[in-house]
Amino acid sequence: MRYYPAFIDLAGKKAVVVGGGSVAGRKAGTLLRAGAVVTVISPELTAGLRRMVSGGKISHISRPYRKGDLKGAFLAVAATDSEEVNRMVAEHAPSLCNVADSPDLSNFIVPSTVDRGDLCIAVSTSGASPALARSIRLELERIYGPEFARYLAKLKKLRSKAMKSIADPAARRQYLKSLGVEDTPEIIRRKT
Repeated sequence: MRYYPAFIDLAGKKAVVVGGGSVAGRKAGTLLRAGAVVTVISPELTAGLRRMVSGGKISHISRPYRKGDLKGAFLAVAATDSEEVNRMVAEHAPSLCNVADSPDLSNFIVPSTVDRGDLCIAVSTSGASPALARSIRLELERIYGPEFARYLAKLKKLRSKAMKSIADPAARRQYLKSLGVEDTPEIIRRKT
């Protein structure tokens, strides 16, 4: 295993996306959904990115990338058509940096994900085949439908109540384990 799998809390953290094309748009949208404060640097933007800017969801610096643009960024994404600019972003990044389609320049890669409310399943091929990761994700999307989001929303409430009302740690642990036993996914599917 080359990469350490982790889910990162980006709420309120500064993320800079360099590039204004469709890949930059997807990356900005995902970062935004994760709660990051997103700035896009690019002289040109797709219509989707322009809507995010005009809606006040992201900030935009309308010019090419320059050294110093990543100051204070927790995370940077390079998504331009220029290998030279992408390389500069990777070199200047203060911490986490993803270069689209260049895992060798990145210190993290973005997996293909299935999102069902609080359920997030990540698939990675360590950059060997994003197409295969996407195919596996599509299969998982069929297997894990929206019913899992609904179940987890209920489970979250039950867990919160159990944490407050079951004083004995062993009894609480046993109760919480009973809510996610091995056959739970099949039971969830049957109830829909």
